[in-house]
Amino acid sequence: MAYRHGLLPVVTMTSAAPLSAHSLYRFFRAGEEETFALQGVGLDVEKGEIVAVMGPSGSGKTTLLSCLAGLDEPDGGMVRITGLPLSHQPEHLRSRLRARHIGVLFQSGNLLEHLTVAGNVRLAQRLSRTPDHARQQVRDLLDRTGIAGRADALPRQLSGGEAARAGLAVALANDPAVVLADEPTGEVDAETARRILALLRERAAAGTSMVVVTHSQAVASAADRVLRIRDGRWV
Repeated sequence: MAYRHGLLPVVTMTSAAPLSAHSLYRFFRAGEEETFALQGVGLDVEKGEIVAVMGPSGSGKTTLLSCLAGLDEPDGGMVRITGLPLSHQPEHLRSRLRARHIGVLFQSGNLLEHLTVAGNVRLAQRLSRTPDHARQQVRDLLDRTGIAGRADALPRQLSGGEAARAGLAVALANDPAVVLADEPTGEVDAETARRILALLRERAAAGTSMVVVTHSQAVASAADRVLRIRDGRWV
């Protein structure tokens, strides 16, 4: 596989799934104890598909999401984004792929504390190197996520629901091929949850692929497919 200017791998495939993971293993060692968080997990997510991942606490859901995002490295197996290898690559390559193709929404840590809501969205767009003409207008994106009225607020000034909506705006800022979300409706009121689900469905209809970790039956009902994990394995 060739690399263009040492940055991103050049591939010729055109029909690869936006997100593909094969035989992922992840273990953690504490002294002589080894705990397997993932044991051979794999999945393919097609264009425009929403996959919900459900399971009890400690089942491997968040570890899986971190590996799919390239924020954690699997000890075995491979994650590919739009056909490009994400796993076992230098950090700068993983960061570049993530910035260009993946939107990540965790329960916390989505916003930089020293930037306003609008500033966080603009930064995500700049890091993705999306051409100006292809970018969504920041105010339009904030309006669609219901947070336009807080565009100039700092993260510490936001309520939990506002922070969730602002984090979603940041996750969608680079018009990603893949969105990975951890409990996107976990700490919001019913109306905010409804708005978030509607926007996720809208983005999926436009072709964005999604993996959503959730305990919510409402989120599962909105998904095209539900996978259940326990002890690092699909059930």
